[in-house]
Amino acid sequence: MPIYARIKKNLGTFRLDVEFEAGDCVTGLLGASGCGKSMTLGCIAGIVKPDEGLITVNGAVVFDSANGINLPPQRRRVGLLFQSYALFPNMTGEQNIKSVLALRGGWNLRERFGSLAEKFYISGLENHYPSNLSGGQKQRVALARIMASDPVSLMLDEPLSALDSYLRWQIEGELIRTIEDFPGATLYVSHNRDEVYRLCRDVCVMDEGRAEPVRTVRELFESPGTFASSLLCGCKNYSRARKSGDDTVQAIDWNVELKCGAAIPDDIGYVGVRAHHASLAADAGDENAFRCRVLLVIPDVSSAIVNVLPDGASEDADFSKIRVETPKDLAEDIKRGDSVTVTVKPEAVMLLRR
Repeated sequence: MPIYARIKKNLGTFRLDVEFEAGDCVTGLLGASGCGKSMTLGCIAGIVKPDEGLITVNGAVVFDSANGINLPPQRRRVGLLFQSYALFPNMTGEQNIKSVLALRGGWNLRERFGSLAEKFYISGLENHYPSNLSGGQKQRVALARIMASDPVSLMLDEPLSALDSYLRWQIEGELIRTIEDFPGATLYVSHNRDEVYRLCRDVCVMDEGRAEPVRTVRELFESPGTFASSLLCGCKNYSRARKSGDDTVQAIDWNVELKCGAAIPDDIGYVGVRAHHASLAADAGDENAFRCRVLLVIPDVSSAIVNVLPDGASEDADFSKIRVETPKDLAEDIKRGDSVTVTVKPEAVMLLRR
């Protein structure tokens, strides 16, 4: 695998303990702020030294605590793009890029710079300092500087998070073009599930310093598997759960028993239901049908959000309320306080480990 990382790092109240492999594609490291994503990149790049572990990049060992190997960052051939782009403020765009070309050696600086300037559309910005560049221009200069080091792997640390929504769309398009053309492994750190869905093929979910197994983005969104993964995938409805039969679970916070369309793990901790998979039914005869009281109706342009509380559930509990996303016409006559029936198809019940 182009990138293999087994990293342990103790930071007092926080402990990073991850192991994953990333292939020749874009692999997302997806997790909430503070889960250890950026620290993981820092260890791979050589900016942070792990307490223990093994890191290989494109088959070469760059860190091995057992054998005393810890290559300096400039020898790891890993290009790291920081969220802030980290351009030298006292250097022009050209000087930023040529500073790396000079370190690499073996280049005709003028020809190589001209090639990078053309590829990243920064011709005409050579004499501009970072303070005079737009967000998109800064990113292009920063990417050109990274490519000047001739990396075998790329790592992008939340490169879009500091941008406003309009600029983010523009720069994301440019970023996609760059990483699609790159032949090696790319790690893309983000807490934004939509970015990961659009830009990455594989994904590794990180939670409180630990990494879940790498899987495809499609697999993650269709079957999250764990409570932490489902939170990052945008599921809105959860209940603590316990197995009550071969194909049934007790949704504790909703006070209902649900039939499931998949094998139920013995260590199940939660069930999840996406808002658009919960339906308002005409009667209580449907499978997985249960009565609820309407708490709130929020109309939208073409749909409506109906927040409900299952009968017998506590309104004060964290997970007791259910969000139903329904066509607008089906919610026109529904008002707060009404009693409705909600149904969930067995195959739409997500079974989640803790």
